[in-house]
Amino acid sequence: MPQGRLAAMLMLCGHRAALKAKNLPLVTAIQFPRRTHFTERSLGRPHSPSPHPPFVSGPAARLLPRRLTTMAEPSMAKRMVWVDLELTGLDIEKDKIIEMACIITDSELNILAEGPNLIVNQPNELLDGMSEWCVEHHGKSGLTQAVKDSKISLQQAEYEFLSFVRQHIPPGHCPLAGSSVHADKKFLDKHMPQFMEHLHYRIIDVSTIKELCRRWYPDEFEDAPKKKASHRALDDIRESIKELHYYRMHVFKESKAEEKKRKTHFENGDKTKRESQNQEAN
Repeated sequence: MPQGRLAAMLMLCGHRAALKAKNLPLVTAIQFPRRTHFTERSLGRPHSPSPHPPFVSGPAARLLPRRLTTMAEPSMAKRMVWVDLELTGLDIEKDKIIEMACIITDSELNILAEGPNLIVNQPNELLDGMSEWCVEHHGKSGLTQAVKDSKISLQQAEYEFLSFVRQHIPPGHCPLAGSSVHADKKFLDKHMPQFMEHLHYRIIDVSTIKELCRRWYPDEFEDAPKKKASHRALDDIRESIKELHYYRMHVFKESKAEEKKRKTHFENGDKTKRESQNQEAN
């Protein structure tokens, strides 16, 4: 039995008497993160995932050490799960995921963790049947050949991503984010349901903000950062984060908290300047 799981079970057993005394169930919910020994970076080389605690919820959580319950903190619930998929096409019935990347940011769009960047093996028959656009762009980027060389299955990829997000976000709180991410969500709902169950049902789609900006703020839209269109998952996520940051700085209204902070900083600086001038005059 893995050490992390054994330690958690022993910890729960140690509180058995206290839980019974309070008429509480031993554990109302405990989820042990799945582990996998496959990563895209190694494509087959052994990998030892870093241990991380399970999520424990309900009355039992109050009797456990703080480190097992910190995932419920409000700041963590505001994090964003950025995902981008590369696909063999957009037909949900026949097309499949061939590449996936994931990045976790806080609510201020600061990158907190960069997750796996996995290339998923798919049969040659599926690759040969891709549209002309996919054949051209995936071939040019080297993705088609990388898919043929990969040893990662779709199931292994889901375990890897689920293990990653469980380390950084609480279940059911953080939304999926990205550009035109509604399209990615359709494939994730079908092919990675356990991963999606860990996220909030809402999404943050940068493309929606782009289209509103195009209509309401055309000048700012023209100055928005242009994408390189590499059509690789990790690069696309970074560009989407950069684009949303631009819209926040140039289109969104300054919050009352930020305005108050700026005014306070200005007033304190002005006061310090006057005091300095008075000292020089004396």
